Amino acid sequence: MKNIPLFAQIPTFARRRLAFAAIAIAVAIAFGTTGFYLIEGFSLLDSIYLATETVTTVGYGDVSPKTVPGRIFAIFFMLIGGGTVLYALTSLVQGIIQSEFFSILNNRRKTKEMEKLNNHFIVCGAGRVGRRIIRNLESQKMPFVVIEKDEKKVAEYIEKGDFVIVGDATSEEVLRRANVNRAKGLASCLADDAANVYVVLTARGMNAYLHIVARAVEEEAEPKLIRAGASRVVAPTIIGSQTMARALLKPAIADFMDSIVAENLDLAFEEITVAQSSNYVNKKLKNTNIQAELDLVIVAIRRKDGEMIFHPMGNTEIKEGDLLIVIGRGESLQKLTELAK
Repeated sequence: MKNIPLFAQIPTFARRRLAFAAIAIAVAIAFGTTGFYLIEGFSLLDSIYLATETVTTVGYGDVSPKTVPGRIFAIFFMLIGGGTVLYALTSLVQGIIQSEFFSILNNRRKTKEMEKLNNHFIVCGAGRVGRRIIRNLESQKMPFVVIEKDEKKVAEYIEKGDFVIVGDATSEEVLRRANVNRAKGLASCLADDAANVYVVLTARGMNAYLHIVARAVEEEAEPKLIRAGASRVVAPTIIGSQTMARALLKPAIADFMDSIVAENLDLAFEEITVAQSSNYVNKKLKNTNIQAELDLVIVAIRRKDGEMIFHPMGNTEIKEGDLLIVIGRGESLQKLTELAK
């Protein structure tokens, strides 16, 4: 939680105070400039110079008011303008001190909260791929930690209060700070295959049960990532080309797939594990409410021994520990998740 950009740590009240200070100084200089320009008849540059001299308490060395009205205005402006700037600078310093203090307290609080994380997800890299993963995790309200070296890429997440570590995801110490030993899953989506291999290798060594999904920039990197310990490898380039080919050759299927993954539709795939205490255990699919009442489609069932049953029929029996791969509306999927417990 260190090396966080200062601006992202400044609370809203401090930002407003800093903005007020800047506006107050600008207004004071503008007021003085107008007065000296109209009363003394100085040029615009000399008027700005004289007003700035006044508010900064430098003094009148080379340019000074000559007329009586000009000096009366100067006295008035010294009191009003100088006081305004002094108050603005005091607020500015106070805002900076408060923001630093707030930053220290906030970092400590976030660090303690991060230490308590369990069954969370870790996203290594906040580039184009990583940002979409983060967006999906946010939409499903899943706990996550972002690891990214570039402070600019994670400034918005820091500002929102998300768990962010500015550091190198290949570092064992950084992964340890992200509680990789208690994490549920990790996505390594760095832009370099060698770095992804190193992240996967390090994370697998720290958590043998971690579900790791790795990005392959080049197709040749896939077997290396699998050997390093990745559970799944995704090559965005290959997937993108396959999607384009499907859209070209089979547009109806492409439209259907797009409707499933579209973020504006309440239609999704879900994987649901059937617990031992669920009423679905040892029941045939046709005798459950999954299709008739919940209006869900069971695409496949994966048994505990790894057997995969595609498009199960009504006579297929649901067993304890089965993983149901389901497609349907979000509300129905939520109900099935509760009933499967």
